Amino acid sequence: MSRDDVVFLTGYPSLVARAVCAELLASDPKARVVALVRGKFLADARTSRDELPAERRKRLRFLEGDAAAIDLGLSGAEWKGLAREVTRIHHCAQVTYLGVERKTAEHLNVEGTLEILQLARACEKLECLVLHSTAHVSGNRRGTVLEDELKAGQSFRTVVEETKARAELVARAAMDAVPIVVVRPSTIVGDSQTGEVDRFDGPYLLVLLVVTSPPELALPLPGRGDEPLNLVPIDWVARASVALGREPAARGKTFHLVDPDPLSTRRVFELVARAGGRRGPRGSIPANLAKALLRAPGLDRIAKSPRAFLETLTTPVTYDARNTAELLKALGVPPCPPFESYVDKLVEFVQERVRQRRASRAAAELEVPDPLG
Repeated sequence: MSRDDVVFLTGYPSLVARAVCAELLASDPKARVVALVRGKFLADARTSRDELPAERRKRLRFLEGDAAAIDLGLSGAEWKGLAREVTRIHHCAQVTYLGVERKTAEHLNVEGTLEILQLARACEKLECLVLHSTAHVSGNRRGTVLEDELKAGQSFRTVVEETKARAELVARAAMDAVPIVVVRPSTIVGDSQTGEVDRFDGPYLLVLLVVTSPPELALPLPGRGDEPLNLVPIDWVARASVALGREPAARGKTFHLVDPDPLSTRRVFELVARAGGRRGPRGSIPANLAKALLRAPGLDRIAKSPRAFLETLTTPVTYDARNTAELLKALGVPPCPPFESYVDKLVEFVQERVRQRRASRAAAELEVPDPLG
């Protein structure tokens, strides 16, 4: 990488943006990162930066702004400064919470993409804009989905899927003028080394069901469980995204970041149960009944939108990633690690957070108001 490689990063300090930032700084000792941070997240951003090695902290600076605001919420001088010095952009700012309101999803996912494209067009030294999308832009499609496919008559199960697909359409329309790489990870889970995740959603509903249930209870599987559940750890997604963003041959293309050999939902459930010291699933229950189960008191406070996730479990879809596999191999990036290799870390992380939450509630219940206070 060039000594003058300056990467503009949106979405910080979300899990995806933090992982991408860490990979950018670790893989290129000369790269500098300018991260766009909303004002209410600045304290969290600084805390995250403080956890980096000292040498990497010096190469990360923050700009207060908003990825979906006009000119990214920056002053004229700040915006022009980025246009002069930025060589690469990773647009990670996005709404992925499946229960989000349409207005919010459209604002950040679609309007935010338009704003970042405006900056990209103005950048004098831009080599690549990496748009972080999702494989779920395929909506309710079944069968095999190719990397270069987008509009294929699908309908969308959530506004997240719909607005991310619209963002891709906007980006594709700009590819003649802007060097763009689109990365589409499947369902992202925590770090394969630490298990860290920033929100208990999606597949973590399965983990929560396991770790919060009595050890002697064999839970039924939500749905039949024979469809593939394609999961990818965030650290591998970040490594692949950064590598593709630096590769000239990737420009103008779309890449599925997926597990090439995904497990069935049933097998994932079995591995999670074993890691959590619980019995494996016994039988199955209809999806509608499973949705009611996932609304149990307590679960809804730490996990959101179970209905939308369960709908993804009943869609038999395969994401073709041959182009991605070939290019990543040439770049020295290993394939996505198998779920079996890191499931223990994911479950341990959830167990520790559940213990902390219970301890916090117990401590609050033991507090006695001071009558003289």
